[in-house]
Amino acid sequence: MQFNSLKALQAGNEKQKKAYAAICKLGILSDLSAFNPIICGTIPLGIDVEDSDLDIVCEVEDFELFKQKVAHLYKNETGYRAKRITVKGIDTIKVNFFWEGFEFELFGQSVPSSLQPAFQHMVIEHYIMEKAPHIRAQVIDLKNKGYKTEPAFCKVLELEGDPYEALLQYGKKEGIV
Repeated sequence: MQFNSLKALQAGNEKQKKAYAAICKLGILSDLSAFNPIICGTIPLGIDVEDSDLDIVCEVEDFELFKQKVAHLYKNETGYRAKRITVKGIDTIKVNFFWEGFEFELFGQSVPSSLQPAFQHMVIEHYIMEKAPHIRAQVIDLKNKGYKTEPAFCKVLELEGDPYEALLQYGKKEGIV
């Protein structure tokens, strides 16, 4: 069964439930429904650290339309910023703002949301922790020492090379994604 990040938040620990409430109160998933938003990242997985944000991947074909829509909705929120970047050769828009104690990070690419690396990493990481629950504590320990999530998983799994690519390759090899 595919990991459902929204259900994980709804049924999760105190921070996850607060994140779920913030997402619902903000209405961001319905406001951005045309862009197939999916909550991703460490908070749904329960491996977040103090400064972890709420990641939302979106499928964006018209970057200007997305930028205008998001600015209309969230430009008055604390820390609002939007920028166009290129990630691994893919045109991307990244939007950040704070709301209800959480930093939201919207990540838009002209790639279906479920095929974006952030979503696939989350699915792979969930699978790994379901099969080997002891890994959760090791990953959190490494994250508290400054590691980003994917490098922490790769260290625990002894995967070499670019951690973002290595984790995706692991997920494909294992039939997870």
